[in-house]
Amino acid sequence: MIREVFLQAWDSLRRLPLRSGLTMLGVVWGIVAVTILIAYGKGFRGVLLKGFQAFGKSVVICWPAQTSEQVGGQRAGKKVLLEAEDLEWVRARATLVKYACRESVRWLPISYGNRFANTAIRGVCPEYGEMRSEIPSSGRWISPEDMVERRRVVFLGARLRQKLFANQPAVGKIVRIGNVRFTVIGTMGRKIQLSNYFTSDDESAWIPYTSAGDMWDTRYADVMVFEPVAPQFEAKARQQVLAIIAERQGFSPTDKKAFMMFGTEELRPIIDGLTIGLEVLLTFIGALTLGIGGVGVMNIILVSVDERTREIGLRRALGARRRHIQMQFLSEALAITLMGGFVGMVVSYLLAAAIGTIPLLGPLFKDTSGQGDIQLHISIATLALSAGILTLVGVLSGILPAIRASRLDPVEALRYE
Repeated sequence: MIREVFLQAWDSLRRLPLRSGLTMLGVVWGIVAVTILIAYGKGFRGVLLKGFQAFGKSVVICWPAQTSEQVGGQRAGKKVLLEAEDLEWVRARATLVKYACRESVRWLPISYGNRFANTAIRGVCPEYGEMRSEIPSSGRWISPEDMVERRRVVFLGARLRQKLFANQPAVGKIVRIGNVRFTVIGTMGRKIQLSNYFTSDDESAWIPYTSAGDMWDTRYADVMVFEPVAPQFEAKARQQVLAIIAERQGFSPTDKKAFMMFGTEELRPIIDGLTIGLEVLLTFIGALTLGIGGVGVMNIILVSVDERTREIGLRRALGARRRHIQMQFLSEALAITLMGGFVGMVVSYLLAAAIGTIPLLGPLFKDTSGQGDIQLHISIATLALSAGILTLVGVLSGILPAIRASRLDPVEALRYE
């Protein structure tokens, strides 16, 4: 029965191919707009997620500050100092913390030959590289042996490496930090990073925390960096760390101003606010464009109802029920929209392949690798969403003409000229 209805709808469309084709063009344009805009929104979200995740997928930075609450007879305003014992307590007692590391930073001159830069030299531990996504593009990251043996080795960010070595290989070369010689053990590729602290990772140099202690006083660290065992435990891990540091240093575990933290919990609302709203807006604009094409389909089906009034009357007189008439015209509307939708999806694939990438963060970071640009990728999820909107538009376009056709009086329809 359904097959016969759609065959009849196809025969009806074939009678006026030009009109049907022009009507389909509106649907084709609409589905191209929906698909490309949804793909753009997803690509935009993907770029921003990568930019924020370059900071670390689930990392928390802890800043020691001053107490704001009185506890145990101590006055508020006591300065919190981050010592090695604090890190030991966190590692031993914080069950929801996977890695923890102290970090000490100084702005020092670093040079190679006659090339020079003044930047952040960051004393860290081996686990820091995994927490902060410091992935070597050549060489290696700081090892536990570097830490234990207090080796004078350094890992360079991408822009700092470019400043010092231009296009020359850097691994194995000797640089001077202050007046101390360090061997370059690794360098990082360009990092499209939308969040940082102290300075950009691209401009930084990292050395073992123990080696930093040979150059400046590292008894009190600038920050503590930790990663929870899983992203969903970040809030509880923060509470554990705060309670442990508060117990050791004698301030209130509810005093968040004494030991401030910054991590993905603060970044997530920013990401969602920037991306979800834009995706919804772009999908709405695309659906609106497709809806305009649907209005064209509705108009053509209404004209078809008027032209075939006598045919409708004859079918009703021969025993056709209202639902049969409704199904006939609804199927014609769906046939136009679905055929136009299929053509539109093919055009969308070709258009996305032709466009390729759209610049977004690349020019901002002076990066030509394309990692900071929007990749127009038509995914199965994008096609499924477009198909859902298309089907809805097809049903809405055909339902009014179908109801109008089914309500025609058979006797009056047969008299219609």
